[in-house]
Amino acid sequence: MTSTKTFVTLGMFIIDEFSYTNFEGETTKASKSEIGGGGTYAAIGARIWLFPDQVGMVVDKGYDFPSKIESKLKTYGEEMWFFRPQNEAPTTRALNLYTGDHRGFEYLTPRIRITPRDLSNTKLDRPKMLHFICSPARAFAILSEAKEQEEWSPITIYEPIPDRCVPEELPALNRVLPLIDILSPNAEEALSLLSIPIVQPVLKSSVEEAANRFLQLGAKDVVIIRSGELGAYVLTRRAGGKWFDPFWTKADTSKIRDVTGAGNSFLGGLSAGLHLANGDVYEAVFYATVSASFVIEQSGLPAFTTGANGSVQWNNDSPLRRLEALKSRRKD
Repeated sequence: MTSTKTFVTLGMFIIDEFSYTNFEGETTKASKSEIGGGGTYAAIGARIWLFPDQVGMVVDKGYDFPSKIESKLKTYGEEMWFFRPQNEAPTTRALNLYTGDHRGFEYLTPRIRITPRDLSNTKLDRPKMLHFICSPARAFAILSEAKEQEEWSPITIYEPIPDRCVPEELPALNRVLPLIDILSPNAEEALSLLSIPIVQPVLKSSVEEAANRFLQLGAKDVVIIRSGELGAYVLTRRAGGKWFDPFWTKADTSKIRDVTGAGNSFLGGLSAGLHLANGDVYEAVFYATVSASFVIEQSGLPAFTTGANGSVQWNNDSPLRRLEALKSRRKD
């Protein structure tokens, strides 16, 4: 079966639970379960620009899968999701622990990993772009599996998993760097991998040094370091490095509610942008930036609506309007 998908993520679907404590260890607030998972946010980031039949993700549906969550996912387009029944296992859940500004994360159930073989003979088989979030060693295994499939050479977008962004993982990363089309850690992850001192606020010069180091270590072509309020730094072998500002800046703090999933949605938007901009990665970053802008405006996923005239809006705004505004700002 040949996929019609432009973008598929191997990231997991997770039901997120949240706990907030003070510095004395007392629980101050616990919130309801929400749709989560880096793959989910990446898929939504791509969906902001693409039709649902162009975006794909496996959703492992445990015996306890909430019907309300399934209905919510389907509002973004049923064609996006490949629901895979797990009748004897629970849906993957994780706990996000917040103590002050510190965030912890732990899985509450066993993880069900997704590999390229899981896409075979499904509607997600052999997409044009493949996104994954994992350790360097697992990234190598994913790429090896993908290579086994004939007549499939996807653009690969690799997001290192945060807890493996430590110096000890650098040899494994070096092994996989030449095989990845786009490498994209966030700033602190990049600096940690390379043993570059992390100061707050993060310095642009440190981010640029990290990106150059990844190219020196053998990165195939494109390194994008997502850097929060600094924006994103994009470095390619052919055209050099450029900084891109975020859509919402320090002056727009009222718009920034929760940055969970922003980086994942950025990479989904980047993938959509690569498709729409004929492979121009610098142009694609504008699409990525807009996708992230919608995700950080609330806790959870952005709202999707279709007007009476067929117009599509996210959080009651147009992605195309934001795209034009962002580009015009760049020209100023």
